[in-house]
Amino acid sequence: MSSPLADRIRPASLEDIVGQRHLLGDGKPLRKIIESGEIPNLIFYGPSGVGKTTLATYIARKTNKTLKKLNGTTASTADIRAVVEELNTFSGMSGILLYLDEIQYFNKKQQQTLLEFIEDGRITLIASTTENPYFYVYNAILSRCTVFEFKPVETEDLEYAVRRAIRILSEEQGVEISASDDVVKHIASSSGGDVRKALNAVDLCVLSAAQENGVKTLSIEHARELSQKSAFRYDRDGDEHYDIISAYQKSMRGSDPDAALHYLARLLQAGDMPSACRRLMVCACEDVGLAYPQIIPIVKSCVDIAQAVGMPEARLPLADAVILVCLAPKSNSGHDAIMAAMADVESGKAGPIPRTLQNKHFDGADNNNPGQFYQYPHVFPDHYVDQQYLPDVLKNTKYYEYGDNKNEQAFKAYWDRIKGKYGN
Repeated sequence: MSSPLADRIRPASLEDIVGQRHLLGDGKPLRKIIESGEIPNLIFYGPSGVGKTTLATYIARKTNKTLKKLNGTTASTADIRAVVEELNTFSGMSGILLYLDEIQYFNKKQQQTLLEFIEDGRITLIASTTENPYFYVYNAILSRCTVFEFKPVETEDLEYAVRRAIRILSEEQGVEISASDDVVKHIASSSGGDVRKALNAVDLCVLSAAQENGVKTLSIEHARELSQKSAFRYDRDGDEHYDIISAYQKSMRGSDPDAALHYLARLLQAGDMPSACRRLMVCACEDVGLAYPQIIPIVKSCVDIAQAVGMPEARLPLADAVILVCLAPKSNSGHDAIMAAMADVESGKAGPIPRTLQNKHFDGADNNNPGQFYQYPHVFPDHYVDQQYLPDVLKNTKYYEYGDNKNEQAFKAYWDRIKGKYGN
């Protein structure tokens, strides 16, 4: 069985590794470390398909160390011991480079098993993770490693990888393979910065290409069909999930309907309508709020319709609601007010509820002034009467400040006029 194209054509030099110029460009720190030949323990953090495994393989070959690979999802403590046992064999004489993929799945005991050997240099650890290592890797390992962040590969660099893959496949198959610039650009741009996806698309296009007169021609139609969804990255439990929903809400808050619709589309494409609906309703309350309070039931109705009709029609009411939130005036006065109130409650500032506001009940025998003395506002002019509502410890505390939008300023003018009559 033939190995995947991405494995067969792993670069033999730094120049053939595409992307990561911020790490591997001339004079960049990681390149200098590799060229020195003295490799410390490293953690490569970034999305899949951007060269982490490729670079670890190259480093092992460059330093003449024996490369051992483990995957955090399947490896056990026994697998670690097997690697350690090779230190005293012929294959371990030059040192062992352990490439531990998906280290975040190793438990604390498994990671601790490595500590002694990576600390004294007998094993050089290069770990990779698609999750933020500062959240998912234990401090004992993290403190002994240098973290480098890998980024999605730029389309221009992916085009180089696509052309190189076509050339190597042509040599392997002994047949000329022709691909127009449009085909190359489409495969590169539709791979979402993932070299592996781009190479897989090339492989599929070559397999499906018809051969005429000794030439296989890759068609743009096949390229579109075979790579149409490959650009999309999404993991509901990973950083990408939180990045997308964060960008989604911040775009609505920032009144950018085009960006908000883009992130809505990514959530819907991933089948994550619940997150799209939840953040939409939160944004209507938090970021529009009292500037246009009617938006809250409108958005809730759009969400209800979306959930009732399901996809693909759900995208229509959700798009309407997203655009409305973007275009509506903004106010976070309600958000700031409740956060300030919550801060006081959490810090213990509460105190007894004023007697006038308590539920009616009998006074104790020790009360020299029995009675509730609550004043019902609706029997007073303007439906207002001045009385204390906050506990004594918080008397005169202000949580809510009127926003500078037309709606809240109209409320302010109304209450300034009413309360002004009574000297408040």
